[in-house]
Amino acid sequence: MARTLPRPVAIPDPLALDLTALGALVRNRRAQNQMRIDDAADMLGVSKDVLSRLENGRSVSLDKLFKVLDGFGLNLLVVPKRDVQVARKAVRDHATIRAASPGTSGSSEGA
Repeated sequence: MARTLPRPVAIPDPLALDLTALGALVRNRRAQNQMRIDDAADMLGVSKDVLSRLENGRSVSLDKLFKVLDGFGLNLLVVPKRDVQVARKAVRDHATIRAASPGTSGSSEGA
């Protein structure tokens, strides 16, 4: 049976408070790129098992995590807890503006 790609969320919540939320962001980026998990793993230089574990909120090594994030054009931003809502709003506002601008891609780097 053929597997279907996950449906991407246009503007996902960038706040990842745990591995499950971080995995959902990675899976969403893969869906935005319309990639099957095995093709994405090959492109990223990690095993399908590593990518699956990450997407399902299970632990992976930090070097693998950063390899996946970098390969998908994602970054990890660490801010003090007191600044989380300000940073979250800034990222979401930027993503909303970028999504509404003609000629831009929703999966470009920088968000």
